[in-house]
Amino acid sequence: VALGLYFPRKEYLENVYIDEPAGMPLLHIHALRDSREEAAHFHLCQNLIISRVRSHENNWFQIKEKTGLLYLNKSLDREDFNMLSVGNWMPLPKVMLYVFLSSHPFQEKECDSAARTVVFLSLINATAPACSSLTARQLCFTEMDLSFHIKENKPPGTFYQLQLPSVHHLCQNLSISYKLLAAEGVPFRYNESTTSVRVTQRLDREERERYELIAKCTVIEGFREMQVEVPFLVNVLDEDDSPPFLPNGTDTADAVVEFNRKEGTVLSTLTVYDADTTPIYPFESSRKKYTGTIITDDPWIRETFRIEHIFDEIHFSPNGSQVRGTRHEY
Repeated sequence: VALGLYFPRKEYLENVYIDEPAGMPLLHIHALRDSREEAAHFHLCQNLIISRVRSHENNWFQIKEKTGLLYLNKSLDREDFNMLSVGNWMPLPKVMLYVFLSSHPFQEKECDSAARTVVFLSLINATAPACSSLTARQLCFTEMDLSFHIKENKPPGTFYQLQLPSVHHLCQNLSISYKLLAAEGVPFRYNESTTSVRVTQRLDREERERYELIAKCTVIEGFREMQVEVPFLVNVLDEDDSPPFLPNGTDTADAVVEFNRKEGTVLSTLTVYDADTTPIYPFESSRKKYTGTIITDDPWIRETFRIEHIFDEIHFSPNGSQVRGTRHEY
């Protein structure tokens, strides 16, 4: 069965410090549904990938199957750190974990689900810093860009939590609150009590391809108040759901062939627009999608004339928003 569930991010980043306690929450991963009946189940594969070349059994990290909360199930001590960072050429050793997604509970060691995302964990050779030494940016947001991909025509759902689980766990003496700043009428809602962001309706890429919001965070520590704002971007992924169309509805072009025309002379043109797709590379993929054919029983016509197909990216502007599409010229 093809999986409809999907991750709104291709990758996640988080820091792990030495001697953080077992049970420490690290990261909240979300999934979006293809149909309303689906329920998401998350699963970690058994191995950590180290420096992209070797792997090690994962003894430290676990994920809650129904909520997507990634946490430490064993403290990472200095001996563990040394073992995982051996041969790691990066200044900040990193390990990779694959998180898999399914609409049914996972069987033991099942790691071949079509839907997966990657988590990069930076191993910090120090204990977690004191909350008072962190900047507002570090307390409020991870090092990741807040950039998401949501498929068009899919049900509403929660796709991100602004509050950082690790900071919330460690820095309980601080007051950290968020707001999502957006133009009126955008299809996203911020829930103050859960700090989660939700897409509230099905999106249509042909209406709008990109939403640019701002996440604002306020940190209050005693009498000190700090604020930080970062871009919060949502890109709408295309589904092939709109037919191509002809400008002015004209589906016929007359060609007049005069005597003694040189080879390569253009006799007639016909333009077709497609708001649904953009030129795909390699070009042959796009070329095969629409073909031009001369319908004739006359072999001389087939030998003497040919249709050339060129296409390029154009922009449509529904509701004042720029949406990419393709212009095909025959």
